[in-house]
Amino acid sequence: MPTVFVCDDEADILRYLDKLLSANGYQVETFLRGNELLKRVKASDAAECDVILQDVRMPDMDGLQVLKHLRSERPDVPVVIMTAHGTIDDAVQAIKLGAYDYITKPFPKEKLLTVLDRLLDHHRLANENLMLRKELQRGTGRSETMVFRSACFREVYDLTLQVASSDANILILGESGTGKELIASTIHANSPRAGKPYISLNCAALSDTLLESQLFGHVRGAFTGAVINQKGLVEEADGGTLFLDEIGDVSPTVQAKLLRVIQEKDFIAVGSTRPRKVDVRFVAATNKDLVNEVRDGRFREDLYYRLNVITVNLPSLRERREDIEPLARHFLDIYTAKMKKEVHDFEDEALAMLMDYDWPGNVRELENVMERAVILARSNIITAALLPIGRRRETAAAPHGAAPLVALDEVERQHIKAVLKRTGFHKSRTAEILGISRKTLDRKIVEFGLSAGRAE
Repeated sequence: MPTVFVCDDEADILRYLDKLLSANGYQVETFLRGNELLKRVKASDAAECDVILQDVRMPDMDGLQVLKHLRSERPDVPVVIMTAHGTIDDAVQAIKLGAYDYITKPFPKEKLLTVLDRLLDHHRLANENLMLRKELQRGTGRSETMVFRSACFREVYDLTLQVASSDANILILGESGTGKELIASTIHANSPRAGKPYISLNCAALSDTLLESQLFGHVRGAFTGAVINQKGLVEEADGGTLFLDEIGDVSPTVQAKLLRVIQEKDFIAVGSTRPRKVDVRFVAATNKDLVNEVRDGRFREDLYYRLNVITVNLPSLRERREDIEPLARHFLDIYTAKMKKEVHDFEDEALAMLMDYDWPGNVRELENVMERAVILARSNIITAALLPIGRRRETAAAPHGAAPLVALDEVERQHIKAVLKRTGFHKSRTAEILGISRKTLDRKIVEFGLSAGRAE
């Protein structure tokens, strides 16, 4: 759960923001004075703070002074400035001093939540890439395990190893949660580029402007808040592999710039006019039908063929049912070790439920179900009561007197509803748990008539 520190000298505003953010899946700490905030930030247990929301005008300490101290004490934590209309100049000055963004009072709650969602996605991505670069510098790279028993996934695995040795761009197709990123990292780890960076980016998680900046970097002054030159992920991946997940959600503008990188082997940072040479292998993935996207004019045909030199098609989990049990046992081992619990096996009914379920969220959903089951387990076996899943859709009618069969759509609806409730209707977190994009989640919410039970 993301943690937000909120500092404002008006108690009513603090109570409002505490209630709003808590209802949207955030953990909140509030402060009436700037020196209280700084004291808390300096505390050793404040390391888990994800974002600071701070008023620009404070009675005990000028907001810009507070910001300077924050940038000195915790330069890794992004700061969003709250300002009244009359202090816009202060907000602009705050941006120059390193604030991530500012928001003008009185602000619609939707705008604040959008700013925080975007910021946390950006911040998470930056931290993941920093950790990955450190791993690569240590020579460890990613260590992930492919677990399978089925013949159809054996074919996928063999193809993955075969194409890894080439330098061709790869397009990975499959439903959400089928393991596209695992395939991408396996391709990199078994390629001649294995000693170079492997960087992953979920294109659907970012707005067009932020995606462009993340990919190609920007120069100082390119836009509000661009106070320093920043490398993009294309440049960070030079010599290595860049994995672009949800490539089907990329805008035409970004598509054109990606095509240039692939064709010309160079790019231009946002706000710059100078091309920079790079050598990057692209691995892209999507759960969309790109042929239809090209036909309907939403995806460039030339980019499609540049990315789709070799296609890897991932089967859904319901198409590889032989892998359900070994995968479930694999995740059981992972989470019992992580949570230091003595859970060793499944009761027969629980295993039958796992095998009968259609897994609309695929392997990622199975992992989430197993994590939940281990957390809630009170004995050394996983029971059917611990599994929040229904049976798979059946085509035949239920026998007379049998329990009614549940349609897959209803199972999916109930599962999404349960995860939304668990996250306090925090959409970004819900989408992450379900293994789908935020756009897909929004569509499902409308399709299934789900509601937060409150104004959004």
